[in-house]
Amino acid sequence: MGQACSAMWLAAACLLAPAPAAADAAPEPVLAVLAKVQQAARQLDYSGVYTYHQGQVMSSSRIVHMVDGTGERERIEILDGAPREFIRQNDVTQCLFPEKKTVVIERRNGERFPSLLLGSGKDLPAHYEMRPQAAVGRVAGRECAILELVPRDGLRYGYRLCVDTKTGLLLKLQTLSAERDVLDQIAFNSIQVGDKIESSLLASNWNLKDWKVVEPSMSPIDLAKNGWRIPFPQGFQPITQVQRHMKRGAVSQLVVTDGLAAISVFIEPFEQDQKGQHANAVVSAGAMNIFRTRVGDHWLTALGEVPPETLRGIAERTEYVPLAQPQ
Repeated sequence: MGQACSAMWLAAACLLAPAPAAADAAPEPVLAVLAKVQQAARQLDYSGVYTYHQGQVMSSSRIVHMVDGTGERERIEILDGAPREFIRQNDVTQCLFPEKKTVVIERRNGERFPSLLLGSGKDLPAHYEMRPQAAVGRVAGRECAILELVPRDGLRYGYRLCVDTKTGLLLKLQTLSAERDVLDQIAFNSIQVGDKIESSLLASNWNLKDWKVVEPSMSPIDLAKNGWRIPFPQGFQPITQVQRHMKRGAVSQLVVTDGLAAISVFIEPFEQDQKGQHANAVVSAGAMNIFRTRVGDHWLTALGEVPPETLRGIAERTEYVPLAQPQ
């Protein structure tokens, strides 16, 4: 997630409902709980530091999020490794690369932690079972309800969320294997929620004067109409189809999601002098997997935080039927 993306489902009904529920009350539906978590991430003012663990890699980021008359405003600063900043105003994000004095503009809404849902997520109940946990967790000094989303098939991973019992904000998210091992995790180390967040924290520390501003060239595309037959795993639906215009040629990208997990499929021209490194083999880092194969005169690369066999199934079952040329 993404991403991609927090006891939560605790008594899912208790999580964001201050009034105690009756012992025999039905748990809150999956979508209702997740919608409240998403709403908290999008509508609250907060600032803090969170850490992301992916395999052997660990990195921390500082986030400031505010909502005002102009909409959502957000700044994320990467605290480890090469300096990076992401400054977002609603659906437009400026990606700052200080060593190159470059700002890259992205005009799409790629959800980041503590946001969770991708798209409407309306079909999530058909593919995940929600299991509230009796234990109450604690993250960054705040009490949280613990919930698990257990997949109903082997096409996707499970999730464990820890959600702030007072605000509904996602404080911690773990991706779980079929054996319930933690594959990766993202969690707040410190966080402040409320109207005391200063808007000055949204401004970059970098002087952007004379920096180069780049907006990648891309255009909508319909891969099916162009001859591509790409099988989506059950429950996944396309949310993005674009063609990026790059130096080595046009690269097409398809993004599908089930509402939580996302898969990207990249299609680019095959070149004889291009090495087929990692072709027909899975490369993994935490929950992220990558599978690459050749389809006709193209390289197809599928990647996402889903089991390797899900990606392999997409790549190996994809067909390309060139369109008939007009006579």
